[in-house]
Amino acid sequence: MSALELPSGGLTGSVDHVLTARRSVRAYTSRPLSRELVAGVLDAASSAPSNSNTQPWRVHVLTGVPMKELGDALVKAFQERSLPPSTHFPDPLPPALSERQSDFAQRYYGALGIDRSDVEARARQTQRNFSFFGAPVGLIFSVDGSLGRHSWLDLGLFVQNVMIAAKARGIDTCPQVSFARFHSVIAPFLQMSPEQVTACGMAMGFGDPAASVNRMDMPRQRMEEFTRMVGFDEPVGAAAHG
Repeated sequence: MSALELPSGGLTGSVDHVLTARRSVRAYTSRPLSRELVAGVLDAASSAPSNSNTQPWRVHVLTGVPMKELGDALVKAFQERSLPPSTHFPDPLPPALSERQSDFAQRYYGALGIDRSDVEARARQTQRNFSFFGAPVGLIFSVDGSLGRHSWLDLGLFVQNVMIAAKARGIDTCPQVSFARFHSVIAPFLQMSPEQVTACGMAMGFGDPAASVNRMDMPRQRMEEFTRMVGFDEPVGAAAHG
């Protein structure tokens, strides 16, 4: 397997290319991933920063029969509706965020040819989360439930590192928050220690280039829309004497 082909232009160009090449891939080929490749990704990702070097992340890596068994158990729980509904967003979402969420849903279901009013088709697509969208490897990330938001931020930095390290090796991923509400199913299956809670999952493998869902154009805000620059255009000392 060859790593992602990188442009000339030094380290900055290479890192920027990997960052912008990463996509959330939701359809995979059957091409396997070796234990060594996955271990290499996680080893590189472990360089993520964390508050006081606490390194709060835990990763559970599945493939083969165990991954299918977990997926079957999650589908069963999903179909039985035995768990409370997902609450990973407040209701209502702030307007700007709600607009972007709605735009995502339109693009996502449109790429799959699913009408947003087709509840059964949407449920079938949701169930594909639990098979990690057909990827050969699935990851479950957990964290000590007693930790606060800053430690969860540390976990997020690690998860991002995993995706970037994977992409640099030509491997695709998709982070999946849908696993979080199924902690009561996941924890005993993976024999998690009692203090751990499921934060998210991740599909990992080689994306199917023929799948329309992998070719979605997902817009991003311009830097100017989410950034406030302070002091750059002011004369030296203006802030101190204002």
